[in-house]
Amino acid sequence: MTANHGKVNRVVLIGAGSVGVSYAFSLINQGITEELAIIDLFADKALGDVWDLNHGKAFAPSPTNVWLGEYQDCKDADIVCICAGANQKPGETRLDLVEKNMKIFKGIVDDVMESGFDGIFLIATNPVDVLTQAVIEFSGFPAHRVVGSGTTLDSSRLRYKLGEYFDISPKAVHAYIIGEHGDTELPLWSRVTIGPVPLQTYLDNHDDYNAEDLDQIFEEVRDAAYHIIEKKGATFYGIAMSLARITEAILRNENIVLTTSSYLQGQYGAEDVCIGVPSIINRSGIREIIEVPMNEEEQEKFAHSVQTLKSIYEPAMKRI
Repeated sequence: MTANHGKVNRVVLIGAGSVGVSYAFSLINQGITEELAIIDLFADKALGDVWDLNHGKAFAPSPTNVWLGEYQDCKDADIVCICAGANQKPGETRLDLVEKNMKIFKGIVDDVMESGFDGIFLIATNPVDVLTQAVIEFSGFPAHRVVGSGTTLDSSRLRYKLGEYFDISPKAVHAYIIGEHGDTELPLWSRVTIGPVPLQTYLDNHDDYNAEDLDQIFEEVRDAAYHIIEKKGATFYGIAMSLARITEAILRNENIVLTTSSYLQGQYGAEDVCIGVPSIINRSGIREIIEVPMNEEEQEKFAHSVQTLKSIYEPAMKRI
């Protein structure tokens, strides 16, 4: 490979499956990073992806140097994004994957750390909250330098569905899903706004819309992955775009709020758990976890989500 030797951004992608390659495609199409190394157990397949991606660079907004990587490439990386691991099968929850993927991650993180990597880990593989916390443990990094995709995709799905319902751009919908990226996640209905208008006020002012419809909208968001997996076997475009957005926020030092999987150390009354919460993302990783005021029902559901993740993580870590 031919790398640039000036000060440029480098992303190393580990895992060239459907999610990983879709992420790479997003990075190149948006010109987010100058360098992209792709590592995969199946090197020939990954090399084919490298060639295929490089063939479209003439149409990209800016050149990205893409090559088949090795773990030593992590040494100079700003971000190592891990998309490797076993996929979720039809009828399987994200939490069902935990032990298989924890073992895979232990080996990957050991290899990355051996290279001298000193950047930020970005975690996509499910169960993402549990694996994000595992990477903190395996790497010994400070928690703010390990970022999970969390509920960024879920929040985007909610914004899309509400935009569809209200016939308004999802960019004008400010809505957040928090908690586990999975079955115990919850919408912060009390904090949703349509433009600057609180959701309840917007509903009160429009007879065509009903609060009762919101439960159905949330169920479609929460269960979206199951429906997509049933239809096409896996989800990858949406999560890849979420990962690209987080990557952009880090590399461009944006200080933007995204619902990443972040390590709680007393925030929201929770300790020692990674979970999806609004966080300020910049070049340092997670600059700050934002504590959002919640109503009593939301607090109870969030506490349940925390306990669900803790009950999975702690026994699984003991078995590794």
